[in-house]
Amino acid sequence: MAVTTSVTDPQTDFKINAMGTFNTLEAARASGNNPSFIYSSTNKVYGGMEDVETVELDSRYDYANLPEGCAENQALDFHSPYGCSKGCGDQYVRDYSRIYGLPTTVFRQSCIYGLRQFGVEDQGWVAWFVIAAITGHPITIYGNGKQVRDILFVEDLLDAYDAALSNPGKAAGQIFNVGGGRSNTISIWTEFAPILEKLLGRDIPVAWGDWRPGDQPVFISDIRKAKNVLNWSPKVSAQEGIQRLFSWVKENRTLF
Repeated sequence: MAVTTSVTDPQTDFKINAMGTFNTLEAARASGNNPSFIYSSTNKVYGGMEDVETVELDSRYDYANLPEGCAENQALDFHSPYGCSKGCGDQYVRDYSRIYGLPTTVFRQSCIYGLRQFGVEDQGWVAWFVIAAITGHPITIYGNGKQVRDILFVEDLLDAYDAALSNPGKAAGQIFNVGGGRSNTISIWTEFAPILEKLLGRDIPVAWGDWRPGDQPVFISDIRKAKNVLNWSPKVSAQEGIQRLFSWVKENRTLF
């Protein structure tokens, strides 16, 4: 479920993400019920997007010429074993609609976070930073902290799933970017840290490490297709979502 673990153990990563997805598709096809099938893909299928010009600003990176972010027609460029295994599943799910008529939908998800997320350093960075800040665990920032992501609160993700399942005729065979979009972007530390430190009431010490393989300087989902086809858009702002997550972790710190 993470780039780092896939680099350490690529075989297990392949068995779970690629083979596991294939087996599930085959089970759906063999059922005879033609069930709706939604695949939780990832923005990692776009790779590092080295062909897309980026700019470095004071607190973040940004795209030079993509005001709405990365659209679904961006070239695929699987990077890291995780990107390869998830990308394999992504394309199998898409093709099972074309070849077998299975009503499949691919969601290329971007930085999902929310209540009850037990984030760790390798996966779920928003939750991990909140948990670590509250419980006093050490935080390491890989890169310079200006990497930008669009974050999506889990309740909004569930609304997207409901929208796809409620509109199988529109969702079948489609690929959608599902993230917070331009309005819910944040840099992973230079912009996130001030919000977290204000909630915590103190500065947060961090260590710094090298960039991780396949880490995009910026990824912002262009979510206009999901808006147009599924009539879906995020409702929970980044500020509100982080506040809600912080309050939940603080109330349940004994779980961590």
